[in-house]
Amino acid sequence: MSRLGDFREALGDWIDDVALRSPARLAMSVFATVILIFTGLLSLPWATASGERADFADALFTATSAVCVTGLTTVDTGVYWSDFGRVVILLGIKVGGLGIMTLASILGLAVSRRLGLTQRMLAADEARAGGLGDVKQLLRTIIIVSTGVEVIIALILFPRFVIDGLPILTSAWHAVFYAVSAFNNAGFVPNPTGIVEYAGDPWVSGPIAIGVFIGALGFPVYLNLIRAWKTPRMWSLHTKLTLVMVVILSFVSAGLLALFEWNNPNSLGPENLGTKLITVFFGSINQRSGGFAAISHEGMYEHTWLLEEVLMFIGGGSGGTAGGIRVTTLAVLVLAVAAEARGRRDIEAFGKRIGTETLRLAVAVTLVGLTFVLIGAGLMLAWTAHLGWTLDKVLFQVVSAYATCGLSVLSGDEIAEMPDAVKHLTSVLMFAGRLGSVTIAAALALNKQRRVIRYPSERPLIG
Repeated sequence: MSRLGDFREALGDWIDDVALRSPARLAMSVFATVILIFTGLLSLPWATASGERADFADALFTATSAVCVTGLTTVDTGVYWSDFGRVVILLGIKVGGLGIMTLASILGLAVSRRLGLTQRMLAADEARAGGLGDVKQLLRTIIIVSTGVEVIIALILFPRFVIDGLPILTSAWHAVFYAVSAFNNAGFVPNPTGIVEYAGDPWVSGPIAIGVFIGALGFPVYLNLIRAWKTPRMWSLHTKLTLVMVVILSFVSAGLLALFEWNNPNSLGPENLGTKLITVFFGSINQRSGGFAAISHEGMYEHTWLLEEVLMFIGGGSGGTAGGIRVTTLAVLVLAVAAEARGRRDIEAFGKRIGTETLRLAVAVTLVGLTFVLIGAGLMLAWTAHLGWTLDKVLFQVVSAYATCGLSVLSGDEIAEMPDAVKHLTSVLMFAGRLGSVTIAAALALNKQRRVIRYPSERPLIG
């Protein structure tokens, strides 16, 4: 027992030491390793329905999409993969939703029976916890909230699938798969038709939309609300900004989606009033991160695609299962513009002042995200020129991948003829979007420079 205890202690110290020397590179390495493990599992012969090995590009693409909780696919999940393959995909979604750094902290706690300082810092950074003392409670909150919400959604969906005529085991499997995929904002579906056949059914679309909404808020918001749900004045600035921005964006997206597509004969036009309203509500929740599509996006107008590209790039809350630059990033940028327009020195919200460090981080995250999107779109256009892919479709695909949303406007034929180079590029975009642009930038930096000498300041002309 003493040797086992010494081993646990040594392993915990080793994890702390590695994380301390290069936490960002450790995050990227662990995340990449997990994706490769799931790629290997999906490359096994019994992972496909045909019993043949999946093409490496498809296996890597699917594994990355699952672990990065995106939902983009190159093959039909409900047809191409076997039951084993779909279980692997579901596990990948669960692991990705929890977050690699959070998972590493849980592993370190289980192995060494303690949580080292560095591991606390890593977990706090991944989940955006308020302080080091919050992390243990944060980890418990992550497990309890995620599992609890998924179980509730599955229990609600199960009888609906049974009533629909599916066998008991199939109904249970579909209910669990949809529940996990919804809360983790993954957008994967276990059946060939997906959510389209339930477009006007609130029994199915309602719980899935609520799961996506809760998952996109972020774990720090759950922790804050659980602690102070009776006293809103005690909510953190992060919680207030997240809730306000999510509500505003949901109403704006619902209104514009209805305005653009209400009479479109290729989308909402032929549906009855009830189905239209449910679909608009469902779409307003899923446009930013969920990735579930109740109607075909191929037939939507191009200005609707532009709307969804903006919403996907914004994403959801920090420290949750959503992607994008995050709603709080947008809030800080908007508040900065408002402060400048009013001639105010400080950026303020809800009686709090937001520091310049936060503004710099918001600008960095946004610009790095735009850089990934522009480079990705340029490469994808070049590599699909012979296929005739247009800029609007390419841009939608790139933004959806980087924002880990999972919506797509490509037809089945276009997906089938997608070159391997484009599949690999999309995998890189999903990886970069889920891991975080700032984390990748830090991981690639050789060292962190601390300058003692500072140059005199001078203000260049702007605008």
